[in-house]
Amino acid sequence: MKNSIRLLGIPVVALLILLLAGCESTDRKKAAAVPPPQAMAPTVSAPAPAGQKLPDLREQQAAAPADPAATIAAAEKAYQDGLADYKAGHLDTARRNFDHAVDILLSGPVAMKDDERLEREFDKIVEGTRNLEMQALKEGDGFSEQPAEQAPIEEANQVTFPVDPRLKAQAEEELKQTHSDLPLMITDQVASYISYFSSPRGKAVLEHGLVRAGMYRDMVSRILKEEGVPQDLIYLAQAESGFHPTAVSRAGARGMWQFMASRASEYGLERNWWVDDREDPEKSTRAAAHHLKDLFNMFGDWYLAMAAYNSGPLTVQNAVKRTGYADFWQLYNRNVLPAETKNYVPIILAVTIMAKNPKQYGLEDLVPDPPLEYDTVKVDYPVDLRLVAECVDSTAETLQRLNPSLLRMITPKNEEFTLKLPPGTREKYLTNIAAIPEDKRVAWRFHKVTEGETVAEIARRYHASVSSISEANGLEDDRVEAGNRLVIPVTRSREEGEQMRYSRKATRYRVRRGDTVLSVADDFGVAPEMLRKWNRLRGNRLIVGRLISIHRPLLTAAPERSRKKASKSRRIKEIRSKFKAAPKPRKAVKETRKRAPSKPAARSAKKSPPRRSGEVSEKR
Repeated sequence: MKNSIRLLGIPVVALLILLLAGCESTDRKKAAAVPPPQAMAPTVSAPAPAGQKLPDLREQQAAAPADPAATIAAAEKAYQDGLADYKAGHLDTARRNFDHAVDILLSGPVAMKDDERLEREFDKIVEGTRNLEMQALKEGDGFSEQPAEQAPIEEANQVTFPVDPRLKAQAEEELKQTHSDLPLMITDQVASYISYFSSPRGKAVLEHGLVRAGMYRDMVSRILKEEGVPQDLIYLAQAESGFHPTAVSRAGARGMWQFMASRASEYGLERNWWVDDREDPEKSTRAAAHHLKDLFNMFGDWYLAMAAYNSGPLTVQNAVKRTGYADFWQLYNRNVLPAETKNYVPIILAVTIMAKNPKQYGLEDLVPDPPLEYDTVKVDYPVDLRLVAECVDSTAETLQRLNPSLLRMITPKNEEFTLKLPPGTREKYLTNIAAIPEDKRVAWRFHKVTEGETVAEIARRYHASVSSISEANGLEDDRVEAGNRLVIPVTRSREEGEQMRYSRKATRYRVRRGDTVLSVADDFGVAPEMLRKWNRLRGNRLIVGRLISIHRPLLTAAPERSRKKASKSRRIKEIRSKFKAAPKPRKAVKETRKRAPSKPAARSAKKSPPRRSGEVSEKR
């Protein structure tokens, strides 16, 4: 029985695996070099060793040590590696190390129930990862990050189109009249990608990127000019990401310019729990321009520079050394470059040629998006983007779009961050945010009253108490005028953890499609680990149609006499923190069970918060 209870800790790791995000890869290190002669390879130092590659499940099982002591040592090493990666912000590697540690213990030759040392190690790892999860939930949105877009170049790399002789001849004629600060040429490979981007699927990808380019073109053009590199390198970003700041490749490259983590750090792009500068359009553009300039100085050729941008300078240097040719097309024909790199330069050339000849390719009617405009304010405190949106009458989605480098819905803790706001809203934000105590800007909310709303309804929406809202805003009764703005003092239940008290009566809820442990816990204002405990759940998945029990949080009211003397923070009692607007009420299912008659309950200060519409309590 003891072992079975401990096994309930496994879902914490499973949740960590599902929610932990980030992007790590076996990045190639940049190396210094000197400009090469015409057909000689530049000198490049050897790269630093790549990061450790974790074995897959079958390899783990096969390599599991036979001695329990060795099993524990291997699991502990993986766990410590995970902690180090977690602290460094390498979330994906941390996830895999935590998973690896647990799997070593579960797949070892000795069952945990047969060795107390294995049980202790398992409990320590599970509890440790659970604490990391809870800390993450306190400070933001747990291990969840902003959703990423698939890099469009991924699809282009997987297609092969036949060369259309007519289209190639037409492109060669157009090229004679095309002005570019990059060397442009038509080969069969370039013509093949012109055919792809002229097809319905490829053209949709190209058009989407050209439209989005309007938001960033002025900024990119300014930085490329300041760095002294060709203006038409903007089409590298078009091919790489379609101008999506959150684009990510299968290899883990991120951002508009698709930087790998190690290369990004070399050019000053930071990556931590809160932000990833690779997804900051302006910072990543500056870094890309600088990197491309360095590569051109290294190889003396823009095609080789672009190839090295894709595969790393050492890869291109080795190819030049093997063949004696410092020419991209010679390397292409001799098949000494990675397949992706061989496609990379022709893709960029095809996009550049088509974008600079819009009429010939049916692109002349595209209307680019307007340039992205915004106000900025420097914040040195954590603040939830949903609160920011409420302060400036905007939406959280708009704030995320303006601040793509924020990995979470909260600004960094203990460091300054330049927050981008909708244009013309800076002063409004500064005025409204001043009404929220600085240490409450992650949890508290700012609500604009709509016609017919009452304080009680607003309290239910935010899982707060009527008295706390009234006291925070100096209200004498439940009536509020439409258009008024109210401070909503919410304390997040995740911070309270196990200290929160729950009703003995359970609400029965039938799981619907799309439900998860996290979503149901959020909607009912309870902690995810408590929902798992009540229903003996593992992980984050729920079976559609299953009935689960949910004990509602209790709100403890202070006696009237002490309420006047208590401090404001002690008077404010609430149920649950909710960062977003309350979702559509869930339907609960009533299930009756026999219960022995009980004595009338004595008067108590404990109350359950108002019941959601559609919920029915079940006596337990």
